[in-house]
Amino acid sequence: MSERITVETVIEASPAEVWRAYTSPEDIVQWNAASDDWHTTSASVDLRPGGAFCSRMEAKDGSFGFDFAGTYTAVEEQRLIEYTMGDRAARVEFEETGSGVRVRVHFDPDPTHPHEMQRDGWQAILDRFARHVSGREG
Repeated sequence: MSERITVETVIEASPAEVWRAYTSPEDIVQWNAASDDWHTTSASVDLRPGGAFCSRMEAKDGSFGFDFAGTYTAVEEQRLIEYTMGDRAARVEFEETGSGVRVRVHFDPDPTHPHEMQRDGWQAILDRFARHVSGREG
């Protein structure tokens, strides 16, 4: 397997707020898209080791869609989520810093797509997540 790709952002919000937005299906459908012409139409989360997740991602014009799905392998509230997607794995770290919460995602790249495209897409999703959390009230 090739080297993991890492993307990250820092969000000015409490760890609880960041965690809730990252793991709540109601939030996921609002931020989980790499560009404005895509959206997540549904999401399910069973946030525990062995639990499944699925986000249905579709082009807004209806031309294409896929399920981003997998199984959680480790969960430490407000600190860590690890999961597998078939034979690939990802690790999401939540670290409180002086300027907010750093969210860092390490993932095994899909061998069928260019690494740069994958890094850019995952970073775009993480940037959208940061904007979503920052724009929330309360």
